[in-house]
Amino acid sequence: MRKRNSISTEFAYQVISLALIVIIVHAAYVGFIRPSADAVLARQALSVQTDATTIVERSLFVMVRDYEQEACFILMFWALAIMAFKALATLRDRSLLDRDLILLPEGVRILPEDTRDVSRRIEGLPQQQRSALLPRALLAGLQRFTATSNIQDVADATRAYCTAESERLESELSMIRYVAWAIPSIGFIGTVRGIGDALGQAHQAIEGNIFGVTRSLGVAFNSTLIALLISIVLMFMLHQLQLLQERYVLEAEAYCEENLTRHLHSGAS
Repeated sequence: MRKRNSISTEFAYQVISLALIVIIVHAAYVGFIRPSADAVLARQALSVQTDATTIVERSLFVMVRDYEQEACFILMFWALAIMAFKALATLRDRSLLDRDLILLPEGVRILPEDTRDVSRRIEGLPQQQRSALLPRALLAGLQRFTATSNIQDVADATRAYCTAESERLESELSMIRYVAWAIPSIGFIGTVRGIGDALGQAHQAIEGNIFGVTRSLGVAFNSTLIALLISIVLMFMLHQLQLLQERYVLEAEAYCEENLTRHLHSGAS
């Protein structure tokens, strides 16, 4: 039930964040970016008509004005919002590594009959903390020790729990990877659209008016440039998040070994 609630919360966060990002980015484009880009393009067209040798300035507003770039920015901010949610959740759960959840005096061993008391201490944690990887792995190890009184089984159980968590975290990054793949694809769509518009205005270039053609080619190249730059930033942030999660899982596994497994004693002579 707790896991389903967590998934529902994250899904609601993704939907709400996407809606807010679409509204904010589109408002920025309609209210500021496109009017500024249109003003720059109007000045450029006037300059070219006045003097054909005029060097056309490169403007950031013109580079990001088109619909493909807007879609890329929406996807980028959405992916960053999802990654921020996952990073904060990982950092919150990782803070448990700094606490002694076993509360075992130095030199005291845990026997199979002692596991219930130790489990109660962990189960006494707040619900949000108890649902983290570390408490769940410790409880799984204690339950296995109660059932088998075998220390190796405990080590295998905690390791398997951490491995399963690592695979779960990896699978939950699939949406971010899809977005990172989709952004360059949207950029290429802009490239195809721009080249198509340029070919449609080829007759104007033959007549000597090349501004329309160059503007369409600018759409083609700018969309790809912006998409690739966004993809580079997004992939860097994704790898940082993945590194954070992998370190957390490895540290949780080491915590179980250091604070639980080595303190167990089967009671056999």
